[in-house]
Amino acid sequence: MRKDVRILLVGESKVGKTSLIMSLVSEEFPDVVPYRVEEITIPADVTPERVPTHIVDYSEAEQTDEQLFQEISKANVICIVYAVNNKTSIEKVTDHWIPLITENTDKDSRVPLILVGNKSDMVEHSSMETILPIMNQYSEIETCVECSAKNLKNISELFYYAQKAVLHPTGPLYCPEKKDMKPLCVKALTRIFKVSDLDNDGVLNDNELNFFQRTCFNSPLEPHALEDVKNVVRKNLIEGVCNNGLTLKGFLFLHTLFIQRGRHETTWTVLRRFGYDDDLELNQDYLFPSLKVPPDCTTELNHNAYLFLQSVFDKHDKDRDCALSPEELKDLFDVFPYMPWGPDVNNTVCTNDQGWITYQGYLSQWTLTTYLDVQRCLEYLGYLGYSIMAEQESQVAGITVTRDKKIDLQKKQTQRNVFRCNVFGDMGSGKSGFLQAFLGRNLTRQKTIKEEHRSYYAISTTYVYGQEKYLLLHEVFPDFDYLTDADLACDIVCLVYDVSNPYSFEYCANVFKQYFMDSKTPCMMIAAKSDLPEIKQLYGCSPLEFCRRHKMPPPQSFTCNTAAEPSRDIYTKLTTMAMYPHVSQEDLKSSTFWLKASVGASVFTVVGFALYRLLLKTR
Repeated sequence: MRKDVRILLVGESKVGKTSLIMSLVSEEFPDVVPYRVEEITIPADVTPERVPTHIVDYSEAEQTDEQLFQEISKANVICIVYAVNNKTSIEKVTDHWIPLITENTDKDSRVPLILVGNKSDMVEHSSMETILPIMNQYSEIETCVECSAKNLKNISELFYYAQKAVLHPTGPLYCPEKKDMKPLCVKALTRIFKVSDLDNDGVLNDNELNFFQRTCFNSPLEPHALEDVKNVVRKNLIEGVCNNGLTLKGFLFLHTLFIQRGRHETTWTVLRRFGYDDDLELNQDYLFPSLKVPPDCTTELNHNAYLFLQSVFDKHDKDRDCALSPEELKDLFDVFPYMPWGPDVNNTVCTNDQGWITYQGYLSQWTLTTYLDVQRCLEYLGYLGYSIMAEQESQVAGITVTRDKKIDLQKKQTQRNVFRCNVFGDMGSGKSGFLQAFLGRNLTRQKTIKEEHRSYYAISTTYVYGQEKYLLLHEVFPDFDYLTDADLACDIVCLVYDVSNPYSFEYCANVFKQYFMDSKTPCMMIAAKSDLPEIKQLYGCSPLEFCRRHKMPPPQSFTCNTAAEPSRDIYTKLTTMAMYPHVSQEDLKSSTFWLKASVGASVFTVVGFALYRLLLKTR
């Protein structure tokens, strides 16, 4: 909502503009009225909406046209004052003032107008019969009020309506000609309804309505008040109430009723609580709250954010198969202005046999977005209404900024849960296969992936010493000229070569010597396509000797050309090395070290599957 309101009074001379302002301030009719009073500021604590209000007078006798044009451009609302006993001043409203204001304001953001009929004490009739057709003709006219500066009739109301026209404008919400809400307003309220429909059954039950009421207005509805609301909807709209809950049509009808009855501040309160600005767009401050991420720190979702995302998944997994079908995924993202996940996501995370994103894959993609682009994650959480539904100040409450990696190295322990592994290798070395194998896809399944749907990322969970961690694999483009700092910044490096190609290892050796030989980043050599006959690498030394010289673990044989899912042991090793970069090479070569890590993984895979079955059964 605006932080202040600027009201400009215009009109013919002697209609009482200055008298209205002076009567408001002094609460009595002035004996002597100057041509014009200086700008008056009413403090926030004495205005109904608690917003500072500036009231600006205009006098043709004292001001030039240029000064008038400047004031019109600065005003948030303009009161066109006429005298109810002066027919000429009424005619000037449409003949002069409205055209003048239109010419001097931006067409895309028309300033709201209030028609003010002053000197009502001097006549016994009302001017409304003349004014109503004008109001119907010009959509920018918010309202009309008759008042008297002399006997103080409707003076406070006049300035309240003016303030209300700025803070709670009718224009963006409602079309008087069609007697219906505008499309943008319907779109915004539809999103709000869907976010508030916690069980996604298409109706707001009493619990959901009470949560909505408490969220927007800080107080729940009494049971009888709740029934009264539903009865009003039932009486006017048969399909407005279903199973004793409010349907979307009923919800929209209720807000249309608020607006038609002049209570559009109720609708604006709801819209602003859910992040909308005066143009019915989601506010940038709402979507992108401030979050500082120091260098060498990463961003992760915290426990509360994962709980929220789990509830969103459950809400849309209607068939309870722990995967999101294309229709369910589309329904989930219906509250977004665009579809955020493309077909490449299905090749970035785990899917079921039908190619649908699983529960684990869904959480993995959110983890990936948070790690790579936290601002995008904040935006997405904003669309889902995280801060509102989780009752937090902003989406930032769902983000953990990890401590500097240097501190982890000094303390020889880490609190992070997401580790990045950059995968290097020459063209055709098997990098893509290595990524897809992490998602449980053998070579046969990988051949079904379309080139345009290919992903250069893969993320899933691994277990190290009984702890669940996320490993994020990133396939780096093999051209040396295109390597960036982002390609080099990671927790562990994976160097992939094709055992059947004699020239494949040379690329890995060159990358290591040029970029990682003197760094503290642990490296692992992967001997890919190990199902094929191994050919001697045409390099100065063998891969095994190269690893020995540079104190790296020996090359790890790997193939994704298997009948079942490829082995995941290598990914557990990578995660372990990323978690414990300080561990000596001797320990890394020790079978006991790897046994401890892999036993933890095996145990938790079994436990994890049991919990998965239990979750499915419970749901």
